[in-house]
Amino acid sequence: MQHVEVERVIHAPPDAVWERYTDHVSWTQWSGMGRVRLAREGVPAPNGVGCVRVIASAGVAVHEEVVSFEPPRRMTYRVLHGGIPIRDHLGEVEFAPCAGGTRVTWRCRFASRVPGLGPAFRWLVTTLFRRALAGLAADLEA
Repeated sequence: MQHVEVERVIHAPPDAVWERYTDHVSWTQWSGMGRVRLAREGVPAPNGVGCVRVIASAGVAVHEEVVSFEPPRRMTYRVLHGGIPIRDHLGEVEFAPCAGGTRVTWRCRFASRVPGLGPAFRWLVTTLFRRALAGLAADLEA
């Protein structure tokens, strides 16, 4: 099992960071991950529990389902299918007030479907998380 944890302080209040992060369609503008759309709305609508977001880039689409939605402090999700050959992906994002704004901690765990490639996929996911949080910070701190 691979584990990833990325943390970043964003100079904006927790409510603002939560609202922007959980506005899944807005990811298209700031995440650097490609085009994002909702395949299914959740509860509360549209971005809560049961929401399925589709992240598409370079002909690859990843479908993720929101599993828990606890404004403004925590959200969890799981990858349903698509993307790199991983399985059992479960992600968690926490938003905590701190001096200067909001500490965002994004972590996940997953297993590689290809023996021996887990560390490479861990590096890729870490890079994607860092890039997305940098984009979120730039979007909110502008």
